[in-house]
Amino acid sequence: QVELVESGGGLVQAGGSLRLSCAPSGRTFSDYDLGWFRQAPGKEREFVAAINWSGGRTYYEDSVKGRFTISRDNAKNTMYLQMNSLKPEDTAVYYCALKRLGGSYYSHTWYDYWGQGTRVTVSS
Repeated sequence: QVELVESGGGLVQAGGSLRLSCAPSGRTFSDYDLGWFRQAPGKEREFVAAINWSGGRTYYEDSVKGRFTISRDNAKNTMYLQMNSLKPEDTAVYYCALKRLGGSYYSHTWYDYWGQGTRVTVSS
């Protein structure tokens, strides 16, 4: 069993920045692909970004390209999501997730373990 813990959420004004972190407890995740998803009130969970096990490949949802950067430090067993130029529509609970081998980076169905989420609120 893997427990993922997110941190770094909060309240920020539009145009501001936040950096989210995700770390596992009880396991190293250096061999696994990882992703960030978000869920806004009344909406379904949606893909935000993903990164392969080495950090050599990254994937982004179109609306965050150029504003968000996903990265990982396997030596620290931590994944990050740097969010710049935040918009009110980025307001959501953000979840990190660990992906099983194969399948799509973009679909939540290919991720087996999830954190509890960290809330991001962007005011206009």
